[in-house]
Amino acid sequence: MKRIAILGATGSIGSQAIDVIRKHSELFKLAGISLNKNSQKAIEIIDEFKPELIAVSDHDAYLSVKEYCSNNNLKNVEVITGENCNCDVAVMDDADMVLTSVTGLVGLKPTIAAIDAGKDIALANKETLVSAGSLVINEANKKNVKILPVDSEHGAIFQCIQGNDKKSIKNLLITASGGPFRGKSINDLKNVSPEDALKHPKWNMGKKITIDSSTLMNKGLEVIEAHFLFGIPYSNIKVIVHPQSIIHSMVEYIDGSVIGQMASTDMRLPIEYAFSYPERIQRVVEELDFYKLKELTFEKPDFNTFKCLKLAYDAGKIGGLMPSILNSANEEAVMLFLDRRISFLSIADIVENCMLKFDYNVSVTIENIIQNDINIKKYIDQNY
Repeated sequence: MKRIAILGATGSIGSQAIDVIRKHSELFKLAGISLNKNSQKAIEIIDEFKPELIAVSDHDAYLSVKEYCSNNNLKNVEVITGENCNCDVAVMDDADMVLTSVTGLVGLKPTIAAIDAGKDIALANKETLVSAGSLVINEANKKNVKILPVDSEHGAIFQCIQGNDKKSIKNLLITASGGPFRGKSINDLKNVSPEDALKHPKWNMGKKITIDSSTLMNKGLEVIEAHFLFGIPYSNIKVIVHPQSIIHSMVEYIDGSVIGQMASTDMRLPIEYAFSYPERIQRVVEELDFYKLKELTFEKPDFNTFKCLKLAYDAGKIGGLMPSILNSANEEAVMLFLDRRISFLSIADIVENCMLKFDYNVSVTIENIIQNDINIKKYIDQNY
């Protein structure tokens, strides 16, 4: 039985991962969880799974969960809080694999800690590889730790390369739904509201990643992730808009063959495959009915309207701390947009401004990444 710790257990990915564990209780055990504020959902998880370690970042939520466990005599369930509580779950002895599904740069330290502790990583936190890809991959190689992609696109590529030599790969083809504003012009997007941007046509995700999908920044981050995960140059990583979201990504080989991974639009599939790898197990998703599929279409992304995608390619090619600058600036700009302090189009403008302003040519270390993140967010908050 594989024992799994989930960082961000009450979020969208964490909840779907728990559903996978529930459906395959004979194969997986929930060893520990971390969360921020959703104490009610945490209590429901504790009732069902009795994980050994619960880390709660928010103090009030911690007190609520702690009181519940005490009142119900759950002596084998330890509840902790504090600045490093995510790391405590990431390195717990009773976990074989850690699912990193928290949002933002907060996932970096616990992911590195888990790798250092020899835990395999199911990675659903884009910011970890975007900001510290070389650092994370080098540490994983040193520790002989597997990093298994959980998002649908990298999970699809991971499946498409199985059994093939990396030297035979010509291009990675990352598909994109196009988000809620596919086909729109810059003029169409001038007065977009947060509510408009949160209406994703295909996926049910958290607010931050849904906004990233509307700007196509999510595809840019995925390009940077793919570079580090699979060791493929940026010039050989392409984004293709595929509105039906049935083909989750493809790999083109030097002989002209293209292998794609198709499945229903359901995040539980890449989660399940990461948990069970290298085996495949009984599906948790609805099977495709090919007789009902009317069409599969493909389009070029609009780099002019969706400038964030171009900025991500630029940041990846520049290297150093530039991807981290891109990521931190985007995180803060998205928050300002959700708070209605800036316009939708200002997200890309702020990111570009920070890429020009901040020094990228320094060592990629946890300390430099975190300090850079603090400086960038302070600058944005003071100037916008």
